[in-house]
Amino acid sequence: MNQYKRTFVKISALVAAASVVSAPVRAADASALAKASQNPIANLISVPFENNANFNAGPDDKVLNVLNVKPVIPVKLNETWSLINRAIFPIISQPGVSGTPESDRKNGLGDTVYQGFFTPTKPGKVIWGIGPEIQIPTHSSYRLGNDRWAAGPALVVLTMPGHWVVGGLLSQVWDFTSGDDEHISSLTAQPFANYNFGKGWYVTSAPVITANWKADSGEKWTVPLGGGVGRVMHWGKQPVNLKAAVYGNVVKPDDGPDYNVQLSLTFMFPE
Repeated sequence: MNQYKRTFVKISALVAAASVVSAPVRAADASALAKASQNPIANLISVPFENNANFNAGPDDKVLNVLNVKPVIPVKLNETWSLINRAIFPIISQPGVSGTPESDRKNGLGDTVYQGFFTPTKPGKVIWGIGPEIQIPTHSSYRLGNDRWAAGPALVVLTMPGHWVVGGLLSQVWDFTSGDDEHISSLTAQPFANYNFGKGWYVTSAPVITANWKADSGEKWTVPLGGGVGRVMHWGKQPVNLKAAVYGNVVKPDDGPDYNVQLSLTFMFPE
């Protein structure tokens, strides 16, 4: 029994020594991955799951929930250019409206969005990417999307001085197919600012500002303000990014939600 005890003590000492040696490396990895995860066009395969609970939405002030699955797959085209492929698959739980045929909650898939950013393989201090955005009518119910296809340009610009990752994403799409649904002309702007404390911890603000140019005057804009906190860590050997944020809509359509609680989990696959 004493032999087993001495063996256990030796193994425990080796594990403790190994953890002391590897901890700074893992902390450095977490800090680098945190900044990479905040770059929309980083050379990093990732699969984010972002859940948005929108409160006081619609005429009955109910909860509209949208889970966005947003895989990012970079492809190196040559020594000069890379193509960052981003997709958004929204899984929607939309409340009904009392006293109407649509009084029941509807759950299903919304319209898919694809973004392809062409970006320099070796970026400078200012990182940028430009390419197409395409909205694809993949909705599982007429209440969860628009039958028209839409497309337009998308642009992202950012810089990462010191502990900061600061930049913005801008896109505009118009419909280009016929259909019974309303015409599409919408703008999305997402300024973002992240400050990284080290060891994977950071604070963030990345509000998604939208404008529906086809809506009536006074109903076009949704402008949220807020922010949150996140951390990059390892689950075993798997690096993940956990984030929680709250945004209040200071400008919104009459039936738009008052505020949004965002929880996200991102699986990252560095080379």
